[in-house]
Amino acid sequence: MRVNPVKRKIQKGEFSLGTFVLEFNSPGIGRLAAEAGAEFAIFDMEHTGWSVETIRMLVATTRSTAMIPVVRIPATEYHFVARVLDMGAMGIMAPMVESAEQARKLVASAKYPPVGRRGAAFTIAHDDYTGGSVVEKITEANRETLLIAQIETAQGLKNVEEIAQVEGIDVLWIGQFDLSNSLGIVGQFEHPKFKEAVGLVLSACKRFQKIPGFLACDLATGKEYLDLGFKILAYGGDLWLYQTALGQGLEELTKHTQRKRQG
Repeated sequence: MRVNPVKRKIQKGEFSLGTFVLEFNSPGIGRLAAEAGAEFAIFDMEHTGWSVETIRMLVATTRSTAMIPVVRIPATEYHFVARVLDMGAMGIMAPMVESAEQARKLVASAKYPPVGRRGAAFTIAHDDYTGGSVVEKITEANRETLLIAQIETAQGLKNVEEIAQVEGIDVLWIGQFDLSNSLGIVGQFEHPKFKEAVGLVLSACKRFQKIPGFLACDLATGKEYLDLGFKILAYGGDLWLYQTALGQGLEELTKHTQRKRQG
């Protein structure tokens, strides 16, 4: 089984930087992100409508790189968790985690017995079709799989300390858009209520040895949240980064043509 360098880095208090993939379901997107320096990519099933077959392709083509494939499942259900792990995902992000019971369900679905109840199948995609000791594979998979619980509702925030106490959860990840919606301050990330929420998540992480995570849609926000203490951070997503870079380039070239006409 593979070592998960992202999990090991953040457990040592180091930073890990990656990105989201929500639009470009191509065989090259994982390798492009890896070549750009991303240490992990989160392939999204929650908002894309991507099937498990699409996720299987994205994970498989990413595993040829040093980058870690993580999948955000649409709901905390066993058939999503176990299936994408069997496909070779090395981490799971669960949205809208609102209780310790839900967090425990995520852990139980992702871990083999005696820790959880994940069904056993070996010499398949997740262990790269290799032989070897099943006992060792189970131990290593339970150790290396990264589990991320998203805190993105008022209920999840209310129960954040209980969620943080669940053994096996590695990261508490703030979903800022849904959280601000749930708090009644849509998109107001400078609002005192949102700032307080961030502080509560950071406090729970510190108290119960969890890693705080965040999606930064711009560089200024990324730097701010890294300075606040977030150790795992995704910088943008494929569609937004493409649109921003294209827009900036076209704007600059348009200004150049205007200067030429005036000159």
